[in-house]
Amino acid sequence: MGLINKLFGGSSEPKEEKLLPWIPLNELSQLETINEKSSIKTQVIFKHSTRCGISRMVMNQFVGAYDLTENDLDLYYLDLLNYREVSNEVGYKFQVMHESPQILVIKNGTVVA
Repeated sequence: MGLINKLFGGSSEPKEEKLLPWIPLNELSQLETINEKSSIKTQVIFKHSTRCGISRMVMNQFVGAYDLTENDLDLYYLDLLNYREVSNEVGYKFQVMHESPQILVIKNGTVVA
């Protein structure tokens, strides 16, 4: 069994799940808060499609590489399938084309990345 695990990436040891300081983004009113807070602290919105394999892969890579703290930025998670209205408003408010997955870095009310 050891050879099969090595070949196919299996492991008998459970992986430690990394928890990020996600703030659920599910209300339109939060967008104004994000805009206001962006003048004091960087705001990040991760738009994720829960039905998309590529979006899931990017989410896993993002979580694995994430090494910031809540002091560095506020990290919002937007499930764009369940909160389509919020997702649409993000595009209008911050003047970005919709994509999935998508990460928006907001400073001083403007998307900088």
